[in-house]
Amino acid sequence: MEYLSKSISETESIAAEIARSLRGGECIALHGQMGAGKTQFVRGLVGALGGNTRAVSSPTYVLLNVYEGGRLAVFHLDAYRVSGPADFEGIGFPELLEQGGIVVVEWADRVMDLIPPKRVEIWIEAVGKMRRKIRVEGSTVDVEG
Repeated sequence: MEYLSKSISETESIAAEIARSLRGGECIALHGQMGAGKTQFVRGLVGALGGNTRAVSSPTYVLLNVYEGGRLAVFHLDAYRVSGPADFEGIGFPELLEQGGIVVVEWADRVMDLIPPKRVEIWIEAVGKMRRKIRVEGSTVDVEG
C-alpha cells in the first residue's frame, strides 16, 4: 500500500489508519532519512491507540521510549546510534517483542537481524518540502516468504 502525505497531520492520519488494524504483538520497521517524518508517524500511531501524543519524541539518545495509557503500549526504539544488534539486545529488545504491545523501530535497517520476519515495514520518503511518500508492506505476514 502506498500513500502520499502533504502535511504532518496527514502523515499522522495515515499512521492512525494503520494503527486501527493493530492487535498487539506487531513489530514495525520504520525506514527513512533524517527528517523524513518517522517520529511524526509514531506520534500518529500513539494518538490513534489512545496514548499521549505530547509524550512522543525521538529516542535517538535514549534508544527506547515507552508510551502507555492507550489501547496498546508502544515501545519506540531508535537504532540510529547503536553500534550493532548487541546494543538492542542489551536493552531487552527480544523481551519487548513478547509484551503484547507495538514495537516500532526507527532506522530498522541497522538491526534487521533482530527484527522478526513477521513485521510491518514502512518506508517514508520526502518528495517535497512537506510531501511524503509512505509505503507500507506486510502486516503480520512473513515477509521472507
